[in-house]
Amino acid sequence: MSEWNTRAMKIITRGKGFYLIDENGNRYLDGIASMWCNVWGHGKNEIIKIMIKQLRDIEHSTLFGLSSRPSIELAEALLKMAKGMSYVFYSDNGSTAIEVAMKMALQYWQNKGKFNKTRFISMKNGYHGDTIGAMSIGYIKKYFAAYRPIINPAIKIKPPPSLCVQDSHSYNGRTDDRVEQYYVDKVEEILSKHASRSCALVMESGAQIAGGVTIYPKQYQMKVADLCKKYDVLLILDEIATGFGRLGNMVEYLAQRSIPDIVCFGKSLTAGYSPLAVTLTTKEIFNEFLGKHAENKHLYHGHTYTGHTLGCSVALANINLYQNYNLIEKIRSNGIYLENKLKEIQTSYSITNHARCKGLLGAIDLVHSNNKHNAGPIEILKNKCRLSLFIMQESLRLGLFLRSLGNTLLIIPPLAIKKADFRLLLGIVHELIGKVERLS
Repeated sequence: MSEWNTRAMKIITRGKGFYLIDENGNRYLDGIASMWCNVWGHGKNEIIKIMIKQLRDIEHSTLFGLSSRPSIELAEALLKMAKGMSYVFYSDNGSTAIEVAMKMALQYWQNKGKFNKTRFISMKNGYHGDTIGAMSIGYIKKYFAAYRPIINPAIKIKPPPSLCVQDSHSYNGRTDDRVEQYYVDKVEEILSKHASRSCALVMESGAQIAGGVTIYPKQYQMKVADLCKKYDVLLILDEIATGFGRLGNMVEYLAQRSIPDIVCFGKSLTAGYSPLAVTLTTKEIFNEFLGKHAENKHLYHGHTYTGHTLGCSVALANINLYQNYNLIEKIRSNGIYLENKLKEIQTSYSITNHARCKGLLGAIDLVHSNNKHNAGPIEILKNKCRLSLFIMQESLRLGLFLRSLGNTLLIIPPLAIKKADFRLLLGIVHELIGKVERLS
């Protein structure tokens, strides 16, 4: 906090294309997609036209006892995309979408009369938000130790390693298939021991991001889903950051062949134009909340901006743009370019290690160069500056807004970024790593 109090803060007043512009007219390429949610950049487009029209009609009306045309139409569009889901619950951000999912899962078993199924299982280093329930399933000691008295950490499973873009077909002497099966067996070990008292297993879909960027092996998530069915534990998938094209697929769980019981979307759902998140579930889950009033089975959750009218109209316009501009194919093309550039960057420096990517999610670790495979993370540079602070400050000086996770340099650009801008972004990353190497 003291670092933030002493540094000169850039005050952003405008945006144009994929650039943020401060009060002095300086331009910064948005290298983190405004915290992973921006799709189309900034400026006039079809979404803004829809927003203006919606604001002229009505900005928001509650879903408590009423409905709205945008919320109905968005629900229909989401259910058409998210195969296997039958109902939509609206909230306003990723953390609240996760809270809704957890309450659904817990009460589902209560309504069925299975009162012992109260624990959650989740992945080590998984991150699901900063509210109390989300911290419980995404408990990372460094972030949340101060709040331990009010949270109940989930039963943890160690996720598989993410192979480097330049790795061969082995990891520590095992083939890819053997590595995957080893970690699948670990999931079964936990489920066999804890299923009778567990209501759900929660995991990020396709990859972990905030916990260090772990991209799952090809069939891992599918096998986890199969095990959840085998042991009668609900599967909750978090696609808040990984869905809507970030990993190269509109709905990641379909690509992973792992239909969940509950799934959460957010971030790119509205392309960054409005807060909105959704929790989708199956008909089977929904039906367990039906009953006579005296049975008290209904879901006690709701808040002011449930089904926010403006947000729903924005999300609808955004989904249409994905289709009109064939965005998923463009993301996949840029993803191949990113993979090739990461290979180049990893071989260019002595401090780079474990480059990995999928779609437009990329990461590379910065480590001490004496032995890259066992070297510790770079934390403090020779100029006494903390690495993550240096990356932010120096990237801004170079015309790019970038943030790292400790010693992991993330590349999470706006999803519709143009090739020329993406080339510039990766060129600055190249230059930035060179500066870090000279100071490490």
